[in-house]
Amino acid sequence: MQSPRFKELRRAYGFDEVALVPGAVTINPDQVDVSLKLGDTKLDIPILASAMDAVVDPAFAVAFGKMGGLAVLNLEGVQTRYEEPEWVLKEIAEASSDRVTALMQKIYSEPIKEELIGRRIKGIKDGGAPCAVAVAPANTKRYAPLVVEAGADILVVQSTVTTARHHSKSYRGLIFSELCNSIPIPVIVGNCVSYGAAMELMETGIMGLLVGVGPGAACTSREVLGVGVPQVTATIDCAAARDEYLRRSGRYVAIITDGGIRTGGDLCKAIAAGADEVMIGSPFAQTQEAPGRGCHWGMSTPHASLPRGTRIKVGISGTLEQLLFGPTSRTDGTQNLVGALRTAMGMCGAVNLREMQKTEMIIAPAIKTEGKIFQLAQH
Repeated sequence: MQSPRFKELRRAYGFDEVALVPGAVTINPDQVDVSLKLGDTKLDIPILASAMDAVVDPAFAVAFGKMGGLAVLNLEGVQTRYEEPEWVLKEIAEASSDRVTALMQKIYSEPIKEELIGRRIKGIKDGGAPCAVAVAPANTKRYAPLVVEAGADILVVQSTVTTARHHSKSYRGLIFSELCNSIPIPVIVGNCVSYGAAMELMETGIMGLLVGVGPGAACTSREVLGVGVPQVTATIDCAAARDEYLRRSGRYVAIITDGGIRTGGDLCKAIAAGADEVMIGSPFAQTQEAPGRGCHWGMSTPHASLPRGTRIKVGISGTLEQLLFGPTSRTDGTQNLVGALRTAMGMCGAVNLREMQKTEMIIAPAIKTEGKIFQLAQH
């Protein structure tokens, strides 16, 4: 007697399980266009730097902005809690593994100083770079007017999982449609991994959607909560919602794959899966310009009662320019990310990012091991 099924599981795929199929036509890499627009902000490269304290401070945001990208500053981090955050970052980087989380919980219990919000934004704008800042949903109503007044270009509202409908007995939750109508700058929200949630969020008037729950190198949400969807599948599902929403409304919402991207190949696969751009954390934390001093930690690491991240030591492997544009002597794809994207677009016959999204993808679990016996033996 056949037993009924309680749930039907579908297969989901991460970056290491898929591959891109070369196109019938190839293009010189220097002739492809990797630029895009987020609202009124033009970016020369489709990369955002994560709103993490070990990745972005005002100096990093300026340097990255001048190279064509967009760095997102965490307005609930040490930059807005401390007048001089450098010593705090140094203390976190030098703490022993067994005490660092407790130390961060203490450090992040310091109240946010609202006057520092405007000062940090002004520092980025005065440096000649576009300014994006991130806040959690619970603090958005309070800080959004300050963000606008200070001159930020983009507001990112970010939490581990974001939905258009949130139920709570304690307070009236953030309504994204009201937020988008009340401030004159574009709003990006995240994070999300499903078609249905993505569609509902797009209908609120947001400009961009962050995709990814738990793939980041310093995030432990998948271990602590068991929640997450591998990034290729999550990106494909949310990109499908974007295209259907575009068909219905005529309005385009950017899909931003956030987390899990370590190499040029990961970046290329994210775009081919439907992303308009990506958000990267740990590779930036490894640059000389990053404020984390060779360490990296997630936004939920200092949570007072349920930490969902860990400080990891990533080291310093090179400059920001090497990471993005080379030159490099590394053969593992961890530097010259933009060069890798241009080369892959040329191989796939994609003249711009929208064409790259049409690239054929295949399930290929052997893509990183086939014929690589000597490489694997020497790792």
